[in-house]
Amino acid sequence: MKDRTFLIQALRQTAIRLRSEDTKYQWGHMGQCNAGHLVQSLTGLSDREIVAAVDNEMNEWTEHARTFCQNTGSCVDDLFYEIEQHGLDHQAIIHLENLSDTKILKNLAGGFRYLERNRRDDVIAYMESMADLMEKDVA
Repeated sequence: MKDRTFLIQALRQTAIRLRSEDTKYQWGHMGQCNAGHLVQSLTGLSDREIVAAVDNEMNEWTEHARTFCQNTGSCVDDLFYEIEQHGLDHQAIIHLENLSDTKILKNLAGGFRYLERNRRDDVIAYMESMADLMEKDVA
C-alpha cells in the first residue's frame, strides 16, 4: 500500500486554502475546481500552469480520468501520472470532482449526506472527510 501521508496533507492543505475568500474557486475551471485545487497542492503548480499543462486536451478532470494512458507522453498524462504516484487513482478523481464516493460521504462530520459538486463548503467537507478516512486506514 502506498504511503498516503503526502496525499492526506495535500487534502488538508487544500481544504484550508479553499476556506480563504481570496482563493478563486470555479467548478468549471481546470485549475480552480475540486481536482484542480488538490492538484495544486500535490504538484505545486498554479491554476494557470495546470490549465497550460492540460492544453485544452479536456474540459473536465473526469473526462481524462476515464481515458488516462501512461504512455502517450502528453503533458496531461504526465500530470495524471504524478497524481497517481501520490495515491489518487482515476476513480478517486472522478469521485472528487462529483463528491460522490459513498465511503467518504458516510464519514462526513454530522453523518451521511449528499453534497453539491460545485459548492465550495461541500468540497471542503469532502476533502476533510477523505483525509480523515485515509488517516483511519493508516492507523
